[in-house]
Amino acid sequence: MGGEGLIRTSDLGNTGIKHSLLLHSCCAPCSSSVLERLADTFDVTVYYYNPNIYPYAEFEKRAQEQRCFLERYRLNSNIGYIQPTYDSNEFFNATAGLENEPEGGARCIKCYRLRLEATAKYAAENGFYCFTTTLSVSPHKNAAALNDIGQLLEKEYNLIYVYSDFKKQDGFKRSIELSLEYGLYRQNYCGCIYSKR
Repeated sequence: MGGEGLIRTSDLGNTGIKHSLLLHSCCAPCSSSVLERLADTFDVTVYYYNPNIYPYAEFEKRAQEQRCFLERYRLNSNIGYIQPTYDSNEFFNATAGLENEPEGGARCIKCYRLRLEATAKYAAENGFYCFTTTLSVSPHKNAAALNDIGQLLEKEYNLIYVYSDFKKQDGFKRSIELSLEYGLYRQNYCGCIYSKR
């Protein structure tokens, strides 16, 4: 995986400059180990945009868990939080016709694109230096597909996408450890109505 503008998290050195990073977060557990890796290097703001999560009560439960985790975690870090208005129609419109796709298939790729593009758009409109997502920490998420989308969006929005596969170097394992440490709610499905089947 290449790309002139891509930053590999493994290559980040201590430059003394903390660039602003908009971090799309899918949930508190996944964000935990990602924030642990990024908070010392970047000025991080979490962007909790997840119109795929169904039903709304589940979305709100996860959003509340994200906010609570950040409140406790921020004692050591200055991490911002943005939560756009929930509109599940954005997800349903983006994935129309793909309802019967298997998990990890074309519907999921469309969902990745939807959430990453919203993140890139917000980052560009609000002066962020770079953006990325927590999604790659999950062993069920395709990091190569996420990075391909990120690379396209960085060109489209004139930003830097932070290339990542956060599950590597025991990132997923660490997210489980931090979830236990902070008593985080770990959901048993990705989020959309189709992943509940």
